[in-house]
Amino acid sequence: METLMSILVGVLFAIGLYLILTKSLLRIILGTSIVGHAVNLLIMTMGGLKKGGPPLLGLKNQTFTDPLPQALLLTAIVINFAITALFIVLCYRAYIVLGTDDTEQLRGNEHE
Repeated sequence: METLMSILVGVLFAIGLYLILTKSLLRIILGTSIVGHAVNLLIMTMGGLKKGGPPLLGLKNQTFTDPLPQALLLTAIVINFAITALFIVLCYRAYIVLGTDDTEQLRGNEHE
């Protein structure tokens, strides 16, 4: 299962980097969001995809799941959502004010 998750993380990183390297601001924002999701899957995979009980005292389970990667993921999901929302608002405002979302035109390079 870890091998499949590692391949999925690699594919998501590749898709995210491809979108980040494009000229459209909206694609760059979607690329950063996809890379964020890939990092979340990477943290979950590194934490271990094992089955076990909750780490509570008094239970007789022999295997326990580690709660730290799950807590880190909850924080990362909230931060990723907030950053994506902020970037979308900034992209929308730039499009309204400047009339374009092409990064070459935003820089002032008109040699297409």
